[in-house]
Formats: sequence, C-alpha cells, structure tokens
Amino acid sequence: MKRREFLASFAAFIAGAQPLAAAGANGPRLAAAARAQIGVTTSYDPTWMAIPYPNGDVPRSTGVCADVVIRAARDGLGLDLQKLVHKDMAKNFDAYPARKAWGQKRTDTNIDHRRVLNLQAYFQRAGAQLWLAAKPAAGDGFPPPIEAGDILTWLLVSGQTHIGMVAGTDPLLGMQVIHNIGRGVEQTPLAAFRPNHAVGHYRWPA
Repeated sequence: MKRREFLASFAAFIAGAQPLAAAGANGPRLAAAARAQIGVTTSYDPTWMAIPYPNGDVPRSTGVCADVVIRAARDGLGLDLQKLVHKDMAKNFDAYPARKAWGQKRTDTNIDHRRVLNLQAYFQRAGAQLWLAAKPAAGDGFPPPIEAGDILTWLLVSGQTHIGMVAGTDPLLGMQVIHNIGRGVEQTPLAAFRPNHAVGHYRWPA
C-alpha cells in the first residue's frame, strides 16, 4: 500500500468512517503481540497508577485485562490506545460511560483507556464493532466467524467486565483467547468462558 493510501485509510479509521473488513494482516500481528506477553506479565494489579502520556504504561510485569489489548495494539500495529481513546473522549465525553459509571467530570489519561467499557465505546465509534449482545446472558457464545486478533468482551458472573484477544485455533483445544483475569497473561480456550456473558466482538479495520 502506498504511503498516501495508508494515511487516508488510517485517518478514516480514526474518524470512524473506515468500513469493517477482514482482519487481514492485522489479526496475526495483534495475536502474536498478545502472545508475546505470556510469561512477561505475571500478575494482575487494578490499582490506579500515574503513567506518562502518550505511550504510557504500567510496569509490564503487571496490569489488567485491558492492558493485554493496549500492549498488543502498541507492539503489533504501532497504535497508542491511550492517545486514541483520550483524543476521542475529550471531544465526545458523553459518548463514553465515564460520567455514569465512575462519576468522572473530565478525562483521565492514566486510566480511561484501561477500562473495558471505554474500550468498547471507542471500538464501536471507530467502526470496529462486529457484534454486540442485545442483552448478555450466561452461556451465550459469540457468533462466528472469529479470527485471530479479534477482541472479545464479557460480563463475568462476578459482575466484572473482561476483555481478551483471540490467539487463533488449537487443533485439539479449539479457539484460544489471550487475557489477564488475575494470574498474569495466559492463554485459555474460548469454550472455558461459557459460564460468563458474551458482550462484544471487535475487529481492527484493515
């Protein structure tokens, strides 16, 4: 792709005008970047931390579920979700759940992009939403097709939101998801999530 065509496509994606397409080369790159976090991020810490802006991050040895997606986007595609979410949220604050869910009155570059509900809002606004449950129910699955690099969100039976990235399909264990649910970054069969509520399915526009 020529540089001018790439810049035009990227600008359209940021504006939310880029039509949804197959994962293409983005999917494997995102999945590989997520998989590279296994064994590096070995703990889970939801504590609010002050981080630089842009390209800020908490120590790679820890983090939350959203950090798996944030780091995969940064390492695999060179995109900074901290900056992307902040810029859109600053212009469209009420399109995000920050005020209702957490009582925020302004953006917070330290935490906004690390919250699943905000990422869902951003992906929807960026044209990356493939499917959203009308009313999440326990045991419901995600409609196919699901590809490597796709982003999935859940409402756990505990009441917490969760996000992970599709790693691909294992011949014996089926579709796999890379995520951090409390033990560090790990790979888990998608089928193991069935007691929870499937909420959203997102794919980075090609």
